[in-house]
Amino acid sequence: MRLILASQSPRRQELLGKLGMDFQIQVPDVDEQMDLLGDPAQQVAAVSLRKAQAVQAEPDDVVIAADTVVVCDGKILGKPKSTEHAAQMLRMLSGRAHQVMTGLTVLQGNRQESCTEITTVHFKSLTDQEIARYVASGDPMDKAGAYGIQSGATMFVEGIEGDYFNVVGLPLCRLYKVLQKIMEERK
Repeated sequence: MRLILASQSPRRQELLGKLGMDFQIQVPDVDEQMDLLGDPAQQVAAVSLRKAQAVQAEPDDVVIAADTVVVCDGKILGKPKSTEHAAQMLRMLSGRAHQVMTGLTVLQGNRQESCTEITTVHFKSLTDQEIARYVASGDPMDKAGAYGIQSGATMFVEGIEGDYFNVVGLPLCRLYKVLQKIMEERK
């Protein structure tokens, strides 16, 4: 049995490593487009399922896939397309609460567990200078919602409700529970 992470994200690889398990990486080639008018929690779970299903695995292998979005006022904020787009997203999040949703899928043979973990993040009010400085750092460009809680945007976060690791990109507690269940069933 192999544990396979269906992701090229260095953050997800680092987080999965915290569970102390050996795993392999397979980067799925899937369309990550979402119906922006659909339910964000369902959309992000569907993308994680497509990623997991795209991995070449043996029936005994366990495949883990995830996809993360930021949702503000019901609007899905993916990764910014430009520095201007990143600044626009950060202005939208400034001084408000928003949700970070990670769709998580674990597949093993015909068994499938999919869910969406939701964490609420509260941002302080941001000045134009703070936004400009952060965008100029380049940090927002490959992150949903144009920020990384674990890096340059740390000082923007006044508080969170839920799983911190979900905001980074992989809900570790939820994933660990699913993996434990699979391992117990193998005994």
